[in-house]
This record gives sequence, C-alpha cells and structure tokens, in this order.
Amino acid sequence: MSTSTSPVAFATTRWTLVFQTGGGDAPAQRALEELCRIYWKPLYAYVRRRGYARADAEDLTQDFFARLLQRHDFAAGLDAGNGCFRAFLLALLKHHLANARDHDSRQKRGGGIPALSLNWADAESLLERIGDTAPAPDAAFDHGWALALLECVLERLREEWECKGKAVLFDVIKVFLTPERADASYADAAHRAGVDEGTLRVAAHRLRRRYRELLKEEIAQTVKDSAMVDEELRALMQAFH
Repeated sequence: MSTSTSPVAFATTRWTLVFQTGGGDAPAQRALEELCRIYWKPLYAYVRRRGYARADAEDLTQDFFARLLQRHDFAAGLDAGNGCFRAFLLALLKHHLANARDHDSRQKRGGGIPALSLNWADAESLLERIGDTAPAPDAAFDHGWALALLECVLERLREEWECKGKAVLFDVIKVFLTPERADASYADAAHRAGVDEGTLRVAAHRLRRRYRELLKEEIAQTVKDSAMVDEELRALMQAFH
C-alpha cells in the first residue's frame, strides 16, 4: 500500500488502522498480518540474541505471532509502544518470553493456531548481516528492523523502475543508496549501464529523492501519526551507528 505522510492519507496507514480499532475488525486484522510479515525477522533476531537455540527461537517466534494474530483484545496493550508499532511489538515479545520462561507455556509451532508462513533461513541471514555490530538483543532488534525497512523500500523502488523498463539501470545505480556509495564511481556505473555520466548522475539523484519519499511512507505505516515519522527515522538510522 502506498501512502503519503499528508494528514488526509496518513489516516489510512496500516498501523493507524490497527491502532484506531484495537485490531478488532477484518481490515485491521489484515493490516496487522501484513505488518507482521514485513517485520517478523527482527523479533526472531531479538530472541536469538537472548541466547535461545535456533529451534527454540523458531518455536517462540511462531507462537508469538500465532497468538498475536488470533487476539482481538490487545487494545489495552497499545500504549506500550506509545503509538509506534516497533516498540509495541518488542514490548509484547518481551512479555511473551517472560511467560514462556516462567510458566513453560510455549507450544510447538503455535499449538495448532493458524500462523504466518515464516522463512527461517532468511531470518538467520538477517542475523548474520547484523553480525557483531549490535550484540545486545535490543540493539539487534533495532538494527534488524532498520534493515527490514530498507529492504522493503528497495523492493518498492525496484518495482517502480521495472514498470518503467529501467530494471537494468536500477541494478547499476542502487549502490548509490548504500553505505558503499563512497567507493562507487559514476563513470564506471555509467559505462556498465550504457549511458553517459551526466544521465546517470541525474538518474541517481532522482533515485535518492524517491528513496527518501518511500522511506518516510513505509515508516508512516508503523506509527500512529505523521508527527512521529521523522523521530522514528532518526531512531532507526541510529541503529547503524
């Protein structure tokens, strides 16, 4: 879903839909499921960094989402995240882990409750990408969340450029969106893309501008109002430092 951070469009974002209804109707449930599909891997990374073995982390994460998605009464817990889906999910996960530890309430793969289809290999790959840069569980979660967000934005960008018939050019210039861009050469990129350097520089500039727009749009999907977007963006960028 593509939205703007304008006041009119903002009211239709996924998290505001869940936040306003407490997750109690079908559209809100679908919105919550979509958010969980995008951002489940950072929570798995958190569980792993808490010291759980892979199989146990898989069970705990799946059980957490299964129970979350079957509930329609968690409106009272929304304040835990102060309107931020990222903080809300982490607070609920910590509570879930405490219950699993204290009461041994965990059931294999959600105890038969319908749950998300999760790719554990992808989750382990995310954990490897985080590496030692964020050893603490909370830091690993924030770092993983930021990576998941950026991957989502890049996928949207790729789809847009493919629709314009410019997928090859996108694959060449997307490096200018990454930390490695300092080592990238416009001249080399232009040669690989088969365009002149001036054309490539203009394309890269437009890509960066659109990237920033989509980044804010995606963040808007996870906070309750537009005033929180820039604050959340700063918090997530801190995860890389």
